Amino acid sequence: MRVCGPCRTVGMSSTGHLLRSLRDPRTGETLDARIRDARVRLAPPGALTPEPGETVLDAEGRWLIPGLWDRHVHVDQWAQARTRLDLTAADSAEQALQTVRAHLSRRERDGDLDPGEALFGFGYRSSVWPRQPTVAELDAVTGPRPVVLISGDMHNGWLNTTALRLLGAPDTDGALSENRWFPLYSQLERHMPDTARLIPQTLRDAASRGVVGLVDLEFAANHRVWPERLAAGLNLLRVRTGVYQEHLEEVVEAGLRTGDRLCSPEQDPEGLLRMGPLKIISDGSLGTRTAHCCSPYLGSPDPTRPSGVQNESPQRLRRLLGAAHEAGLQVALHAIGDAAVRHALDAYAATGARGSIEHAQLMRREDLPRMAALGITASVQPAHLLDDRDVTDVLWADRAERSFMLASMLAAGIPLAFGSDAPVSPLDPWLEMAAAVHRSGDARPAWHPEEAIGAQAALRASTGGRLVPADGDVADLAIVENNPLAPAADTAETGARLRGMRVWATFLAGRPTHGPTAC
Repeated sequence: MRVCGPCRTVGMSSTGHLLRSLRDPRTGETLDARIRDARVRLAPPGALTPEPGETVLDAEGRWLIPGLWDRHVHVDQWAQARTRLDLTAADSAEQALQTVRAHLSRRERDGDLDPGEALFGFGYRSSVWPRQPTVAELDAVTGPRPVVLISGDMHNGWLNTTALRLLGAPDTDGALSENRWFPLYSQLERHMPDTARLIPQTLRDAASRGVVGLVDLEFAANHRVWPERLAAGLNLLRVRTGVYQEHLEEVVEAGLRTGDRLCSPEQDPEGLLRMGPLKIISDGSLGTRTAHCCSPYLGSPDPTRPSGVQNESPQRLRRLLGAAHEAGLQVALHAIGDAAVRHALDAYAATGARGSIEHAQLMRREDLPRMAALGITASVQPAHLLDDRDVTDVLWADRAERSFMLASMLAAGIPLAFGSDAPVSPLDPWLEMAAAVHRSGDARPAWHPEEAIGAQAALRASTGGRLVPADGDVADLAIVENNPLAPAADTAETGARLRGMRVWATFLAGRPTHGPTAC
C-alpha cells in the first residue's frame, strides 16, 4: 500500500475508487461511494471494504452531486476567446477604437505581431452606444492589417476593409449582423490561432468546474470534428454535437438521429460522443436590436426593423422542424424575442417536433402554459441577464418584467436546462446557477427578483434534473467544497456561495477528470 496526499491505493494498480466521508447536500448525511465499471454504488459509512487495486479517497465531508452539464456552448469560439482582445469595457465606438489602437501599438512595439497577422477582438456591445461604428474609422486605426471585432453576443461583427476583402464579403459601411455575419464564421477559422492547441485546456477548465458534458453548437461539422478529437485523446467530457442547416443533408443521409453514437463502442466505449440537435437561429439578439418582438424597441429603433428580425419565416420554420422530426433529430431553436418564441411554439405544435427553445429570453405570459403542454425545454442562460439587465431597462423597459422568466417557467411546468452560450458568458455552471438564484452580478439588488428560483431548481437545471446521484447511476459525478443547497440568509448569500464554489473532484464514467486521482 502507498500513501499519497488524501488517497491511498490497495494493491499495485487501480481498478476503481472508494470514496469515504461524502455528504448528501439535501440531508447532510454522510455516505461512502464505490466507483467501478463506470457505475457508482452508495452505502452507509464503513459499509464498503477496500478491495485489491482500489484507490481509496477521503473526501473529508465534502458534498457529492451529479456531474454538471452546459447545454449551449460554442466550443471553438470559447477556446479562441482567451486569445482575443477584450472589448467588454468599451462603452462607445471611440473607446473600442482606442483599445484597438493601444493594443496594436504595444504589440508592434514589442515585435510580437507578425506582418499580415489578423487581430481578433471580442465582447463589445454596441446596442447602447451613442452611435453605431463604421468601417472607415476602423480602417483609420488599423491600416492594412485584417481586424475582426466580434460582439459579445456573437450576433454581429465589425470588420475593417482588409478583413472584409480577405473573407470575400462585400464592402459595407458598418458592422455586419445576423444573416450577413453568420456565414463568415466558417471562413474565419483559417485565419485564427490554431484551435486544436487551445481545446485541451478548454476541456480541462470545464472539468475543473464539475462539468461532465456539453452540447456543442459551434458553427462547424461537429459530428465529424469530435470523433477526430476523441481519437486524438480528448476524452474529458460527454459531447452532444449540434448541426446547422448547411450540414443537415449530410447528417440525414448518414442516418444519424439525436442520441446516436458517433463512434463505435470499440472507439468510444464510454459513449461520450452522440448526435445532438438541429440548431436553427430564428431571430437575432437584444444586443443588436434584432431579437424579434411583438412591439417595437424603445429608444431609437431601426426604422427598417423596429421590432427586430425574424430570420426564418414561420413557413420555413415549419418545414425545417418537420424535416428534423421526420429524420429523428431534435431541434434547438434559437428564439430570444417574444414574437420569435411565439412562432417557434407554433412550429413545434404544427410538426410534433421535439427539443428546446434556446434562450427564451422574452416571452408572452400566455405562451408559458402552451410551451409546457408541448413539452418543450427552455434552454436558458441565466448569466446573460447580468450583461443584459441595463440594456433591457433601456430597449425593453416596457416589458422587462417578462425577461428571463425563470420562476414563471418553473411554475408553468416548463423544463429548464442551463447553459452558458460560451463565449457570450463563461463556461461556468456555477455562475449560471448564481445568476438564476440572485439575478445580480454586482452590488445592486436583484433585478426582478420575483423571477428568481431556488438553489435546488438551479442545480436540477444544471444536472439534467437530479440533486444527488442514485445508487447504480453512471459515475458522472462532482464533489464540491461547500453545500450548494445550504440554507442562507438571502439570495445574495446563496448566489455568492454558488459563484465561488470550488470543485474538489470530477468523475466521468468513473474516471477522474479533475482533482485527486490514483496515486
